[in-house]
Amino acid sequence: MTIFEEMLAQFKSEKGKETPRMAHEVMQQIVLAGLHRGGFFKHAAFYGGTCLRIFHGLPRFSEDLDFSLTEKRNDIHLENFFPSITNEFKMCGLDVTIAKKEKMAFGRVESAFLKENTEAYEIKFQTKKTVKIKIELDTDPPLQFETEQKLLLKPYSFMTRCFALPDLYAGKMHALVYRAWQRRIKGRDWYDFEWYVRNGILLDFNHLQARIKEFSGKDVDKESFLKALRERLASADIELVKMDVVDFISDPHELDIWSNDYFLQLADRIKFV
Repeated sequence: MTIFEEMLAQFKSEKGKETPRMAHEVMQQIVLAGLHRGGFFKHAAFYGGTCLRIFHGLPRFSEDLDFSLTEKRNDIHLENFFPSITNEFKMCGLDVTIAKKEKMAFGRVESAFLKENTEAYEIKFQTKKTVKIKIELDTDPPLQFETEQKLLLKPYSFMTRCFALPDLYAGKMHALVYRAWQRRIKGRDWYDFEWYVRNGILLDFNHLQARIKEFSGKDVDKESFLKALRERLASADIELVKMDVVDFISDPHELDIWSNDYFLQLADRIKFV
């Protein structure tokens, strides 16, 4: 049995059954292991929904691996770490291919939000069907964030440098309020927002301000941000919000309480660092 198969079997035993996305989740951990072995986390940190799922137990599936350099520089690129990634997969019993994902191949929501200096690639392998995940690296990031070291035990014991929870929260709130969607709403942002509030996570407003400044050039205070948040929460079509996220969770009844008023009340419970 290969290391990949062992990891997949462990996922199955923990979940009680095999799900179509288990192979993706094993792949995600192998990518992190390869990046660690190559020294990537000396220069970069992991953030986003997949970070929240792997290290903090977010109960929804997340597709992509999002990374940010910890300082602005132009000599660190994802391509530098491809050999480490492909070698890690070989040690786990898989051959993978890595291909650049052009901006025109992104969906309308993500392409409208993707920075020009974000590097994006797809890693895939073939079994009965193609299994692939996307990895992104922001090479010119907004700063003022803290990081922490989080432990994974498979495929070997290693530490992953991650955004601290208040800064993960800030990144999510920036996406929820300022992502350029029209009728296609990324309900996964709303799901994560609910998770942060429910778990009493503090929001790092300094990092949120840095992200807003990076994308819009505006200096926004807390009152202005909360006003924009409430406007978005009040005006969105909640059925479209649900439609986006329902395929990424195991229990659709989690969404029964969702309404515009429900999210406005969650907004009243935001606590800042």
